[in-house]
Amino acid sequence: MMKNVQVLDCTLRDGGRIIDCKFDDATIGNMTRDLTDSGIDIVEVGFLRSHELVDYRGDSTFFTEVHQISRFLPEQNEKNTMYVAFIDFNMYDFDKLEKCSGDSITGIRVGFTKKQFETQLDDIKKALIKVKNQGYKLFVQGVNSLAYSDKDLLNLIDMINEIEPYSYGIVDTYGAMYLDDMTHYYNLVDFNLNKDICIDIHSHNNFQSSFAFSQEIVRLAEGRRKVILDATLNGMGKCAGNLNTELIVNYLNRKKNYDYNLDKILDTIDRYLEPLKQQYEWGYSIPAFMAGIYKSHPNNIIYLTNKYRLNSKDIKYIISGIDEATRQRYDYENIQRIYREYNENQYDDKESLKKLTEEFEGREVLIIAPGRTVNTYQETICSFIRENNPIVVSVNFIPEHIKCDYHFYANPIHWGKVCKSIEREKCILVSSMHDHVKDTIMVDYASLIVEDSILYDNSTIMLLNLLKKIKVSKINLAGFDGLIGEQNNYVNNSFPNTNGRLSVKDTNREVKKLYEIYKNKVKGLIDVRIITPSLYE
Repeated sequence: MMKNVQVLDCTLRDGGRIIDCKFDDATIGNMTRDLTDSGIDIVEVGFLRSHELVDYRGDSTFFTEVHQISRFLPEQNEKNTMYVAFIDFNMYDFDKLEKCSGDSITGIRVGFTKKQFETQLDDIKKALIKVKNQGYKLFVQGVNSLAYSDKDLLNLIDMINEIEPYSYGIVDTYGAMYLDDMTHYYNLVDFNLNKDICIDIHSHNNFQSSFAFSQEIVRLAEGRRKVILDATLNGMGKCAGNLNTELIVNYLNRKKNYDYNLDKILDTIDRYLEPLKQQYEWGYSIPAFMAGIYKSHPNNIIYLTNKYRLNSKDIKYIISGIDEATRQRYDYENIQRIYREYNENQYDDKESLKKLTEEFEGREVLIIAPGRTVNTYQETICSFIRENNPIVVSVNFIPEHIKCDYHFYANPIHWGKVCKSIEREKCILVSSMHDHVKDTIMVDYASLIVEDSILYDNSTIMLLNLLKKIKVSKINLAGFDGLIGEQNNYVNNSFPNTNGRLSVKDTNREVKKLYEIYKNKVKGLIDVRIITPSLYE
């Protein structure tokens, strides 16, 4: 039986994106050797990037010269494993590509987008021909195959047939394909691509479909076409990750009588991937699922989820409002701008402010922020309330043993947990909230944020700004603790231990700065102090 399926392991390249490709040199060499000894057909050792983009100094799989890779390749290669590197078009100067000496990689994969294909076709063809002329096996990857109509794809295949690379790749860049999509693209390519060119399948696992895709491709190709299946150890990769090398290897061994060394692969995962898994997350998740639904770069979804703690519905409205081409890139400034626009719908809170002013004006207020000292200094807080009779307002949570007069919510995740059971007449919500707001006191979001801060929507600072508007006389804060690394900083586990936008140190510095600016603004008008231990005082 002809072995028509090759496994390409791209852990050191595509898997490495999750750690910015910062593998140490020893790991790069050891993993390359282990994958070789396992019988993996093709090992992708990393990227090639221009000197202007990368200052290569080792301990990375972002290389700038082909010869830099040679020291990581094993001297013994009895399985005839092929070693390759990946070039993103427009991120490398092909004129500087060294001739293939046989001592380093012997294949180069070149990826380009549909837009690049449409606008830079001549330059792309020139680059691809250069790779072949320099003696390398050429792998062509058409990024985001779903972006191509059948007609567009046939035009691309015409160019591929003209260039005659070693392989052409169907790429599910955003993990958005279903099985019928993959089989449609495969059949279209298979029918029109020269039979001597391999078809390479590169999928992402947002819909948990990569393993199913690979089995179907093996079935469709059997006896008719050479195919390459891209995979990573333990499925390592940004967001949902990739096809698992160990799964496809085991399948080919058991169902097709291939002879990959699965034990060696599992040992490699234990030795090098499990420690990384303790520090970094990848695999199926709701953000990964949503990235697949909206054909969005996963970083956009991760940013909105981790940084702003948004509900899925809110993310849907934000992402779906971005044109498809834009959402396939990650631009944090753009996402932040769109998030603000989404929230900054002007809200006329005149009546709400009038009502709150009547209740709060001239009064002393106690803010209960969600820091852990709310639990550890509970008696101090309760004694303060008994002695001073303040208006008590909690921030984004309901204290278990402290009775509050009002609850301030500026975060949709936390509001969603209580909105159906809480007494809404005592809830103050910012106007960025969209669900279950009937009977609450709504205040204008845009007027409470601090525009020039990365933590412009910090909930406690927003409440302080509101209290200034309704003319309170004195503000006391409890649970306004600050963050300490390696510990739970909040009253309960429903709060993320860090805000995700900044490090613990930078978060503390920024919140302290905002707090001090606020105190200076209200000096002589409002007396502000913190009554529980805090890093901000």
